[in-house]
Amino acid sequence: MAFDRRTFIGTTAATGAAVALAGAASTPAAAAGQQDAKAKGPRTYAFTVMGTTDLHGNVFNWDYFTDKEFDDKAHNDVGLAKISTLVEQVRAEKGRCNTLLIDAGDTIQGTQLSYYYAKVDPITARRGPVHPMAQAMNAIGYDAAALGNHEFNYGIPVLRKFEEQCDFPLLGANALDAKTLKPAFAPYSMHRLRTPHGRDVKVAVLGLTNPGIALWDKANVQGRMTFPGLEEQAAKYVPRLRSMGADVVIVSAHSGSSGTSSYGDQLPYIENAAALVAEQVPGIDAILVGHAHTEIPEYRVRNAATGKDVVLSEPLKWGQRLTLFDFELVWEKGRWSVAKVRAKVLNSNTVAEDAKITRLLSDEHRKVVAYVNQVIGTSTQAMSSAEGPVKDVPIIDLINHVQAETVKAALTGTEWAALPVLSQASCFSRTAAIPAGQVTIRDAAGLYPFENTMEARLLTGAQLKEYLEYSARYFVRTAPGDAVDPAKLTNAESIPDYNYDAVYGLAYDIDIAQPAGSRISGLSFQGRAVDPAAQFVLAVNNYRASGGGNFPHVPQAKQLWSNSDEIRNTIIQWVKAKGTIDPAQFASVDWRLTRAGVPVF
Repeated sequence: MAFDRRTFIGTTAATGAAVALAGAASTPAAAAGQQDAKAKGPRTYAFTVMGTTDLHGNVFNWDYFTDKEFDDKAHNDVGLAKISTLVEQVRAEKGRCNTLLIDAGDTIQGTQLSYYYAKVDPITARRGPVHPMAQAMNAIGYDAAALGNHEFNYGIPVLRKFEEQCDFPLLGANALDAKTLKPAFAPYSMHRLRTPHGRDVKVAVLGLTNPGIALWDKANVQGRMTFPGLEEQAAKYVPRLRSMGADVVIVSAHSGSSGTSSYGDQLPYIENAAALVAEQVPGIDAILVGHAHTEIPEYRVRNAATGKDVVLSEPLKWGQRLTLFDFELVWEKGRWSVAKVRAKVLNSNTVAEDAKITRLLSDEHRKVVAYVNQVIGTSTQAMSSAEGPVKDVPIIDLINHVQAETVKAALTGTEWAALPVLSQASCFSRTAAIPAGQVTIRDAAGLYPFENTMEARLLTGAQLKEYLEYSARYFVRTAPGDAVDPAKLTNAESIPDYNYDAVYGLAYDIDIAQPAGSRISGLSFQGRAVDPAAQFVLAVNNYRASGGGNFPHVPQAKQLWSNSDEIRNTIIQWVKAKGTIDPAQFASVDWRLTRAGVPVF
């Protein structure tokens, strides 16, 4: 596979130079069902494109935060070792020369395995290690992968090193050099499949990433890269790929299909634009969808210009599913054309891990398990996040307390030092727990599974009230007297847990009998009603500060301080410094759910 591994600072290859002609098949196709060249009737050819997305650093079927095999209510499994087994089964069935394997992004962030090789034993170090995700994906034989937004979390140097270590191109047609506006990564790759008759089939894979990177990782990309909309760049490249002889055009898009955005109007682009690309850009046969962490086996969108269906599929995150796009082509009028496309997903919990992958990375796995099990302190009592979405629990107060203390210390000696410091946090994981007794790195890290950093923003009392009203949309409206099932009380409007914020330092009620926008009552600070004009400092994560979740006021608020260290690491260092976690020193019930003034719990 010929691919120009450009550095970001320096000459950017011309758009057309990003083509990688991959000899995915160097021998005649042998899959069952392929028609013999001498047979009568139309000449046909079938092949399969396999796809993953949102792997988020999962190689093993292992949860580093619980230090045991991964499991959930649906008994899903995770990891590339499981995916590898599925891939080999498909290759055995279809013929390896009749398959391609691609990914739709978010590869190098999400587990302690990926964190370790970005921060603890970084791949960017002199004579540093090869990233476990690069090792696994190379061994499995990926043909291309789109860039996800989380690829940028650790900065451009880590991403460029990962790119260098991959035997396949990282694609991003809408990731541009901010100065030249030329592609900063390969926009597409071209793959050639040999058929038993007629000329080879040329399959183009166009990679598109998420425009939200410009906000979510502003500190890493501002002035260096820019991210235009997916539809715009697809409309530019798809005709070019067709003119280059592509018989099949597949888009690998790190963008959901809902047509919504979590950053509101802060960017003129849609975050979840995959279906819009299918509808608006003619010439696309299929789209591998990523980013949204949902399972879509097959979704058909009619293109407005051609009237033809474009097939979309999104496999579930972390390697829980593998998408299969099955293509049937027919040779007519001197060219191959797509006659039919179908999509489905395979469940990785139906197979064992591939020993080839687990053996390959057993040393890396052992190192990370040892790292996360280091004892860093003790706790006077056990704490759990299980009720965090519906109750003010001590374990969420711990996150907020650490954040507030950190910001207070950072503002010491500044003109803002006398202002009260509040903090926001979400229940990022309903399974997070701090045990009584010894506390390890994995216990503390499990409170904050995202690589967010911290900022301090200046808000008024009135703005905080609106912020809390927006957050309270998360609860399902429930009339007084109606039965309350905690399992059905949250995630109204499909709002994820990480987009419900509790604000530490204020006291307030959330009346879930009221409509969204009119739920916050009794808002007070230190026993007194909050003055709408009063000023407060809010310790807030960079995702929220940059517009993530589309919360009001914070993105436009004055930034008083920011930090490049992950909040997760800040919590770990705080526990190390204190030695003992004592909820009596920071935990209190400051918010509660009510109906007509009566507490729900």
